[in-house]
Amino acid sequence: MPTMKTARPMSTTVPPANSPLAAVTDGLGEQAWIEVIQKMDEVYNDLLQYEVALEEKNAALEDSHQFIESVLASMSDIVIVCDRNGNIEEVNPSLCHFAGKSNEDLAHTPLFELFADDAERNKAREVFARFGREGVHDCEFFLRAGDGSTVPVSMNCTPRVSQTGKLMGMVVTGRPVGELRRAYHALRQAHDDLKRTQSQLLHAEKMVSLGRLVAGVAHELNNPISFVLGNVLSLKRYSARLESYLAAVHSGPLADDARLGDMRQTLRIDRILADMPKLIDGMIEGAERTRDIVDALKRFSAVDKMTPERVSLNEVVERSVRWVVQSASSKFAVDVDLPPDLHCPGSSGQLQQVVMNLIQNACDATAAQPTASLRIDGRRDGERVVLRFVDNGPGIADEFLGRLFEPFFTTKPVGQGTGLGLSISYGIVDRHGGRLSAANLPDGGAEFTLALPVEAN
Repeated sequence: MPTMKTARPMSTTVPPANSPLAAVTDGLGEQAWIEVIQKMDEVYNDLLQYEVALEEKNAALEDSHQFIESVLASMSDIVIVCDRNGNIEEVNPSLCHFAGKSNEDLAHTPLFELFADDAERNKAREVFARFGREGVHDCEFFLRAGDGSTVPVSMNCTPRVSQTGKLMGMVVTGRPVGELRRAYHALRQAHDDLKRTQSQLLHAEKMVSLGRLVAGVAHELNNPISFVLGNVLSLKRYSARLESYLAAVHSGPLADDARLGDMRQTLRIDRILADMPKLIDGMIEGAERTRDIVDALKRFSAVDKMTPERVSLNEVVERSVRWVVQSASSKFAVDVDLPPDLHCPGSSGQLQQVVMNLIQNACDATAAQPTASLRIDGRRDGERVVLRFVDNGPGIADEFLGRLFEPFFTTKPVGQGTGLGLSISYGIVDRHGGRLSAANLPDGGAEFTLALPVEAN
């Protein structure tokens, strides 16, 4: 900042009698002379003030100029200032680095010499001539780099006008898009890899869930298979008796009808004939139950293509509870209170994975409780079906509530959890257009809420 200059007082001594000024001031009094000197002193002070203000403005202009130069130097995009004829007036260091030339080499050269070939130059001339007044936005051209290669550059052009609206030239900015394309390709590749990894993790989580279900499925299959085999063995014994009886009946004329009646009573033919339909019905029922269980297991373990279907949430919950409880400790009790006929569109296998994961988590969370219990209730709330899973466990720590659905986050000991169950469940519910949330109850325990859109009528 320049220092203020102090005005030097002018002398008020009356000039000598023989001087020219004395001749002029002979007719003036001393007071008039003093006023003239004071006016001259004021004018001198004003000139000093103007000089100081001018120096301050010059300093501010210099600071602004340095600021603009530093901004241009730090820009990664290329900047070109041209006159109205398209000749370069000023460039920033990014263009010098790109073109492999100095600022002096580029000055006063035509802008279009930067383009890769004649076809690009003609294209640029046509675009700039057509849209020069309105400006060019995100138009891609090929420029010649300093190493001789052609590089695609996304360019913008803005007209530069004077205060009177006269066209003075244009300002051209550009960003090489080659790096952006490579970065986008790498990002897309990473996204595809992430999708494949997520699919693999989803399948791995299903396999983990299937491993926990082996005991329950084996027990569930054992019952129908056992009575099917028992009924078949009974039918085998009955068939032998019927064969003997029928052989005796058809062996020829029977002389003793009493013997035939005794044989019929001894072999209990009438009881066998009465019991036969029940045995057959039992075998049919057992076979159908086995078929349903195997079909549900296949739907659950298959790589689901998310083909929408009409899903019965009542059946999904019932099946999930039965399978988890079979492999859980005997003290884990599940109370289900659902209204009938709850349906939603989606994938039965995927929704069953979500419900089973919530039930299994409740089972693990309540393992240390004297009486472990889980209550599942549901309702239809407008256009959504809402299921609540409420356990009597210790609840969820407040610092963990916001991270429950993060991949690989788990509160279980090492080796007992992958941290993927709730994350995958959250993704499944989101793809179904629903919402999965968790909260703590005031009286203790955790509550998971599953909301799904109802089936369209």
